Amino acid sequence: MPVNEKRPRTYRPPAPPENPSAHGQFLLDQFHHAYQTAKQEDIAGFDDRLLLKISTDSGFNPDDLERIPNVELVSQEDNTICLVFATEQALEEFEKRLTTLATGGKPTRAQLLYALKGFDHWTKQDRTGYALKKEGLPKTELFILDIELWAISKSRNQKEILQHSFEKWLDDNQINRIDKISQPSLIMYRVWANNATAEFLLHHRDVRTVDLPPNYGLERTLLASDIADFPEIPSPSDDAPKIAILDSGLMTNHPLLKSAVGDSQDFLSGDNPQDLNGHGTHVAGIALYGDFEAALQSKEFIPELWLLSGRILDENNENNTGFVENHIEKAVKYFHENYGCKIFNLSFGDMRKPYLGGHVRGLAVTLDYLSRELDVLFVVSTGNFEGTENCPSNWREEYPNYLLGDDAAILDPAPALNVLTVGSIARWDRTFASQRYAPGLEDIPVARHDQPSPFTRKGPSIKDAIKPEFVAYGGNRAVNPRASNQFTDRGLGEISTNSEFAEGRLVSEKSGTSFATPHLTHFAGKLLINYPNAGVNLIRALLVSNARQPVACTELFNNKKISLRNITGYGQVIEDTLFRSTEDQVTMFAEEKIIDKHHHFYEIPVPEDFYSKGRRVREITVSLAYCPSVRTTRIDYKSTRINFKLVEAIDIKDVLATFNAATTKEEYVRIPEVSSGSVGFQDRSNGTVQSSTWKLKIVSPQRREKKLFVVVTRNDFNWGKNILKDKESYALVITLRDQEGENVRLYNQIQNILRLKQRITT
Repeated sequence: MPVNEKRPRTYRPPAPPENPSAHGQFLLDQFHHAYQTAKQEDIAGFDDRLLLKISTDSGFNPDDLERIPNVELVSQEDNTICLVFATEQALEEFEKRLTTLATGGKPTRAQLLYALKGFDHWTKQDRTGYALKKEGLPKTELFILDIELWAISKSRNQKEILQHSFEKWLDDNQINRIDKISQPSLIMYRVWANNATAEFLLHHRDVRTVDLPPNYGLERTLLASDIADFPEIPSPSDDAPKIAILDSGLMTNHPLLKSAVGDSQDFLSGDNPQDLNGHGTHVAGIALYGDFEAALQSKEFIPELWLLSGRILDENNENNTGFVENHIEKAVKYFHENYGCKIFNLSFGDMRKPYLGGHVRGLAVTLDYLSRELDVLFVVSTGNFEGTENCPSNWREEYPNYLLGDDAAILDPAPALNVLTVGSIARWDRTFASQRYAPGLEDIPVARHDQPSPFTRKGPSIKDAIKPEFVAYGGNRAVNPRASNQFTDRGLGEISTNSEFAEGRLVSEKSGTSFATPHLTHFAGKLLINYPNAGVNLIRALLVSNARQPVACTELFNNKKISLRNITGYGQVIEDTLFRSTEDQVTMFAEEKIIDKHHHFYEIPVPEDFYSKGRRVREITVSLAYCPSVRTTRIDYKSTRINFKLVEAIDIKDVLATFNAATTKEEYVRIPEVSSGSVGFQDRSNGTVQSSTWKLKIVSPQRREKKLFVVVTRNDFNWGKNILKDKESYALVITLRDQEGENVRLYNQIQNILRLKQRITT
């Protein structure tokens, strides 16, 4: 595999403004106002520096602000907003340079000042979180608030001083602490507050945001089915992969689950891992068996995976004993250290934290951090959309357009980049009442078979990263026109194990994105059966390589790619082709490590049969996954970019020359790919799991003379260099399909021409 170095991108400083003096005077006036306002309104932090909010040109390098002595960059809030700490000496230097510019002179680093657009301080409104803005302070005398501090990163000692000072301030103001999170890029406190102390918190210099605590609205719709007899359920093999369900607990003695339960722990109170809500048990049945409906019909329940359960929510689907982030981290590390568990299912979302752009925060940051630290995979749900007061006014008539609005945005932790996020599509579109009273209009489904569920949520995540990546069956809803369009989902949900089995109902059905998510968890676990040594990146890449858009979804959105992608991501995983190559579909993969500013080159071994004459659909799918470190105080969030391009050339020398000549980001982006990929380079490259499929109907003589190459490139952000490895891991998956050709022998032909460092699945 040839490797060559990628030259770093050159910096282009901004041009001087049309009137530099006027620009300088404008900035100077704003600087004075920001200085005075911050002095008057902000409660002092752990040191005597001032916190300034600086507006900049889009694309400005925020690290340049630290070229002014005694200025520390605290956070980049979006493409044009930076927060800095500045000493009195730094403030004097700012004022001096701005005065020089305003009076017609040319100050030191004038180009830096040309890129600035304004000064302000971090206001009470800036500190007010989404839920607090929406709901206001609770009416009770005391209430819980979540406080996020600025995660300064210059030194560990500085961060410890910040936290010690803030905790002393809390004690001095009689603000009682409930819990705390302290991670490299996330510092949070949960506290008891009243109206007066909430006002203090909203003006504290070291506070980034103040918000209401999460409200995990897990839905519970129970419908029992009577099952007379089941054969004895065997246990999985001793070396079978483990999957962990982090939820409301697990009824470990359920007849369909007990033989596969490896361990069950309570990470709340520590004394009762049983499921007193039912949600976790329902999720577990799908995660263990996959298509539970098919197993129920055949009465063949043969577990191939071990179940681990971590209770992190109580019987009311709440967590009032502390930060759920801490409970999850404790659970993940316990199951990882004791059982080597790599796959974790989290089927919940915080209704108070929709992702509306900007920074990734909350639980998502913790999951991204743990994913990289432990090489584990989290599979999470988009969260359920229950509607708002005004949206939609009519679920059936406004479907699916209401799913595209901000009200239906994905919930924390779904925006996390290193996890897999799953939305829901409808399996059934006839309720029990519709079947019983056919052909009457007893219930009218909102979605039809294979369309997005009425309650699923939409992406994207930060920087337009594709979220969710997948959809799976999670249920549907219908309206009853004879009962004021009341909702029903009886007969429309996903069947699974019932926590109330002792009453004679072994299974139940429920609807929600919570029950779409474990379908992907099941697939991920089964991939470890076939590839026991696979890293998490390979599992993610294999899953996305086998995803296809449901036809019903494509038709519903009339081929509007952005709308479709924001709801369904890369689509639904096709299980038939996931685990093994065939003669008409062959999957190759590589797990590699790459250095910053370098390319890796792979030649695809295209066999004769694939390019044979005749009009038919042939497909090439390329998928890539990696797991970068992240920082919530940077708008880029992920510390590096690893992406791929599919290109054609006569030989490798042409490809090497083309990529070596691309010395800037713009030149690299302009390198042409093979045309008509399902997901363009820019769209897929924003995420950490990427895929695109190229369809070929007629292969021209010119194409037969060329070779196909996949080029993988790594490019770090400057701020990420100190937190990344010299060699970062990634997985690449390449799949060739020719399911319409006669007597196709792709598998045997590819085996004969495989290149070194490529490996064919068996």
